[in-house]
Amino acid sequence: MDKSKRPFLKSKRSFRRRLPPIQSGDRIDYRNMSLISRFISEQGKILSRRVNRLTLKQQRLITIAIKQARILSLLPFLNNDKQFENNDKQFERTESTARTAGLRARKK
Repeated sequence: MDKSKRPFLKSKRSFRRRLPPIQSGDRIDYRNMSLISRFISEQGKILSRRVNRLTLKQQRLITIAIKQARILSLLPFLNNDKQFENNDKQFERTESTARTAGLRARKK
């Protein structure tokens, strides 16, 4: 068979299969911080199943473990350290504006 006569057949590519993120011996638990921290973004959000490459059952267990760790204060609900630093600088710059100065004058 000639290549021009079989347009719908795909070429077989070899691909490297990735290892699963959770091994069979790993226990999904709220106390296992090294495991849980792999499935949280820098902002503190739970990563999706597609990104984590987890099964549905594993993703549910990870989500429950993360929520339990948050309730017990082992994990923060949000991780916005950089955002607070930027807001502090912003408030320092705009301390006295024309609008607030006018309001102060009216009150006196």
